[in-house]
Amino acid sequence: MIAALPSALLALLAASTFQSTSTSAFSRSAPSRAGLLALLNHIGRSQAVILDKRTSQLQTSSNGSSFIWTIQDTYEGKTFFDTFDFFTGQDPTHGMVNYTDRATAFSNNLSYVTDDGKVVMKGDDSTWLASGVYRNSVRISSQKQYNTGLFILDLNHAPWGCGVWPAWWTLGGGQWPYTGEIDIIEGVHDNAHNQVTWHTGPNCTLNPNTSFTGTIVQSNGQPNLDCDGTINNNAGCGVTEWSRASYGPVFDAQGGGVFAMKWDDEGIAVWSFYRAAVPKDVLNGQPDPSSWGEPVAALDPNGCDPITNFVNHSIIFDITFCGDWAGNSYATSGCPGTCTDRLMDPSNFVNASWNINTLKVYKKQTLAGLVTGGAQSDLRTPTLRQVLWLGLVLPLLALLAV
Repeated sequence: MIAALPSALLALLAASTFQSTSTSAFSRSAPSRAGLLALLNHIGRSQAVILDKRTSQLQTSSNGSSFIWTIQDTYEGKTFFDTFDFFTGQDPTHGMVNYTDRATAFSNNLSYVTDDGKVVMKGDDSTWLASGVYRNSVRISSQKQYNTGLFILDLNHAPWGCGVWPAWWTLGGGQWPYTGEIDIIEGVHDNAHNQVTWHTGPNCTLNPNTSFTGTIVQSNGQPNLDCDGTINNNAGCGVTEWSRASYGPVFDAQGGGVFAMKWDDEGIAVWSFYRAAVPKDVLNGQPDPSSWGEPVAALDPNGCDPITNFVNHSIIFDITFCGDWAGNSYATSGCPGTCTDRLMDPSNFVNASWNINTLKVYKKQTLAGLVTGGAQSDLRTPTLRQVLWLGLVLPLLALLAV
């Protein structure tokens, strides 16, 4: 409907011009008017193509409204670190790690951007340590906070290795866990399966009947459906991905891929795609999660309100070592020796690095003045695009009438 506006105005313009102009007058101004009309027609067709592309990505909310995901923030290349802060406190998960400040991270090549724009964050892989000494690494947090969005991370390499515990996650402002935590990429050692986890306050449960392809993490032999981070040793409620290409050496060997987390009033869902399976709409910058199939993990709003339980979230990347998960699971991981001993040799951490192409955050944009199925647009409220077209065409009509 919107795309038809330029064509309609152009038709009106052409008709009024040719009908109101005498033969002699037309002969004197035909080249200039014809050129102007051709230009307007080209602009109209171009706008129609743009709008056709946008409307092809139309999605429908549960309330029946139409929307698209529009870009809000892009983190990439040389400016990636400009809007992230470096965390330097003690690791809340009791890892054997020293989180370095920005200057130390850059001077020791723990954080940098390559000449071709790849963003790298890594644990120290060059320093021998005495037993019990902590290894340097990085943890960064976005200065901007979010309340809902579509977060899409394109990466070539994610950290892994015995004793390594990386995560890409979002964390709410205020007291943990009452403003929520969403672990999008997380694992330990050289596991092959990514784990998605939610941590909240009370009154948030994972609905086992929701459609997703992963397997619910168990506690004491039973599915852990309670996301309350104040119980069960802070376990939260988690889902393990089925794909062996979702974490660790297999994911990296296939050239990495894309992880996406959608957070809106309809819940929180996560998808992962190894490199060869990344959807075209993601590559084109017009993401359409409704076309991606079942997510690997999903938190249904019927069991957990995604708006009240997750508030003011920052985006976080980190790499820690040993600690509550990687340390406590080390003895049964198949890794050699102890986690403390493993930490001493820097060659054990050559794969403990992030290599990122882009991180994009999209926001849901509800559309007005665009309807389908033969319905009528609301002519009483012109859209911004209609106003802009009128502002362009009306002066040209006046010009041509001279």
